[in-house]
Amino acid sequence: MCDMRVLLVGAGGVGTAVTRIAARRDFLTHMVVTDYDLARAQAAVAALGEESSRFTAQRVDASDQEAVRRILTEQCCDVLLNATDPRFVMPLFQAALEAGAHYLDMAMSLSAPHATRPYEECGVKLGDEQLQQAQRWEEAGRLALVGMGVEPGLSDVFARYAADELFDDIEEIGIRDGANLTVEGYDFAPSFSIWTTIEECLNPPVVYEKDRGWYTTAPFSEPEVFDFPEGIGPVECVNVEHEEALLIPRWVDARRVTFKYGLGNDFIAKLKTLHELGLDSTAKVTVPGQDGPVGVSPRDVVAACLPDPAGLGDRMTGKTCAGTWVKGTKDGAPREVYLYHVVDNEWSMREYGSQAVVWQTAVNPVVALELLATGAWTGEGVLGPEALPPRPFLDLLTEYGSPWGLRDQG
Repeated sequence: MCDMRVLLVGAGGVGTAVTRIAARRDFLTHMVVTDYDLARAQAAVAALGEESSRFTAQRVDASDQEAVRRILTEQCCDVLLNATDPRFVMPLFQAALEAGAHYLDMAMSLSAPHATRPYEECGVKLGDEQLQQAQRWEEAGRLALVGMGVEPGLSDVFARYAADELFDDIEEIGIRDGANLTVEGYDFAPSFSIWTTIEECLNPPVVYEKDRGWYTTAPFSEPEVFDFPEGIGPVECVNVEHEEALLIPRWVDARRVTFKYGLGNDFIAKLKTLHELGLDSTAKVTVPGQDGPVGVSPRDVVAACLPDPAGLGDRMTGKTCAGTWVKGTKDGAPREVYLYHVVDNEWSMREYGSQAVVWQTAVNPVVALELLATGAWTGEGVLGPEALPPRPFLDLLTEYGSPWGLRDQG
């Protein structure tokens, strides 16, 4: 696959950052940029200026599986890159398979809590719906590379790299995410999709232990202070539902896998309030409208009331850090490391016009697409990033001008 035609679904903050990063790389033959809002897709293409000749904009409803399949076929796309929120994973995933295309996403199919023991046992786990179809993808000779953002994504690549090159035996892998970002003029302005943030923060977090398997805990459990690099410093992190705990144990041998997010007490309090008021719900409620009663999702209302994360870059300062902490042994001696990737908002805004969090998410699927285009990464079935060799990815990420780091914790 020396040249590549890509269908990008979703032209929000992450999708727009994808176009700006991909426009600078030669592997891309053409990218069809689509969104439910055609104007948003057109704006993403127009912003590329002289580089826009390899990009076109179209409207598509991500929930319309047949419409997505049709565009993939008509545009002869090799790959579908899903930059929408997790609600649309399954129709896009299915459309790619039906069209004979490869598939990448940055978040996996949604979970559902256990009916009677949500904070002890798993119900439907993140990604279960996709992983159950692995055989179909293998038989089709196509690859669905799932969870290929920054977290999940780069964090999983770090886990594979640690297992391959840094450790003989791994006791624990813990994803730790923290930032010191502030947004001028807002008391509450999440730097990423509030829809996705609510989903992952208020669902029961999943923990993996080799002797126990996957189990759940209460939201925001097991707080710990983690010291983040490059001036970010200590941040309290708590358990949050995330794909890494579901993906890493499938391909990396570790006795425990966790994901903890540095949210801060104020952010946690606001999320708890949304939950107590029922404003985190995706089930539609009936409210009065100009032409009579209408059904709306409370979570969609919350998202509509908050500023668009993609537009916060000019008001944002600070850095964001995604990373993988690993504890184990090497050559018989204890070892503990933190592999990490830091993006400074001032740099990402100056270089790409994208705020740090969305840029950091967007760069990783573009790196993965290039590896697939050159043949450095190959595979069939439904795979996580840790199923593929890590060194080509990490080397290319550095070539993109965004190096990663390794800190010995001992």
